Amino acid sequence: MIRIAAVGDIHMGPDSQGVLRPAFETLPECADLLLLAGDLTRHGTPEEMRVVAREVQDLGVPVIAVLGNHDHHDDRPDEVTAILRDAGTHVLEGQGTVVASGGARIGVAGTKGFGGGFVGRCAGEFGEPVMKEFVRYSRRSADGLRTALERLGEAGCDARIALTHYSPVADTLAGEPLEIYPFLGSYLLAEAIDTAGADLAVHGHAHAGTEHGMTTGGVRVRNVAQPVIGRAFHVYHLPVREPATTGAAAQRAR
Repeated sequence: MIRIAAVGDIHMGPDSQGVLRPAFETLPECADLLLLAGDLTRHGTPEEMRVVAREVQDLGVPVIAVLGNHDHHDDRPDEVTAILRDAGTHVLEGQGTVVASGGARIGVAGTKGFGGGFVGRCAGEFGEPVMKEFVRYSRRSADGLRTALERLGEAGCDARIALTHYSPVADTLAGEPLEIYPFLGSYLLAEAIDTAGADLAVHGHAHAGTEHGMTTGGVRVRNVAQPVIGRAFHVYHLPVREPATTGAAAQRAR
C-alpha cells in the first residue's frame, strides 16, 4: 500500500510555530509522503510562510504542496513559493513530480485551481472582460493539471494523485452555503482529472464541507481542509498497481 498523508488550510502565522511539528515528526512511521492542499498561511506573507517552512522541513518524507487563495493574498506568490522550496518542499502549479517509496513511483500533479462552479450552475466565458478572464483562469489551471497528470502517466507512475486547493466536485462542498459553491471550486478540474486519469484527488478550501466525494469518472476525491478532517493530517491508502489511463480505473482510497 502507498500511504498518503494530507492536510490543507492550516493557516499558520507567527504564533503557530511548533503547533503541528510534533504530529508531522511521526510521518515516517505512518506515511510515504505529505501533501499540503493550500492555504498554508493566513495572509500569504513571507513571515508566515517561513513558519510553515520550519514546520515541514526535514520530516523524513517528501512534502508536496500547492498554494491556496490565502497564500496569494499579499500578492507575493513567487516569494512564498521560494521559501517553501528552499525548505525542501515541492511546490506545484501546473506541474507534476515523482517520488519513490518502497519501490513504488508516486506521481503528484498540482495546481491551486480556481472557482467557477459546477455543471449546470457555472460561470461562462461570456460578457465582460473580467468575467471572461475569471473563467479563462480556471480553464488554464485545469489544463495545467491535465497536462501534468498525462505526463505522469507517460512516466509510468504506479499511482497518480491530483493535488489542488479548490475543489473539483460539489460532493465535498456539502455543508457549505450553496451560494458560495462557485467560489469554492470548478468542474473543469474534475474534467481534467477524468480525462488524464488519477487514483486520488485531494483538495482543501471548503472548511465547512465534507471529506468524501467522487468525480463522474470514478476518481475518489478527499477534502482535507483541517477543519474537516479535525487533525494534523489524515492518511489515505492506495494499492500499488499499473498506471491507469482513465479515471474509471481508479482504485479505492480508504
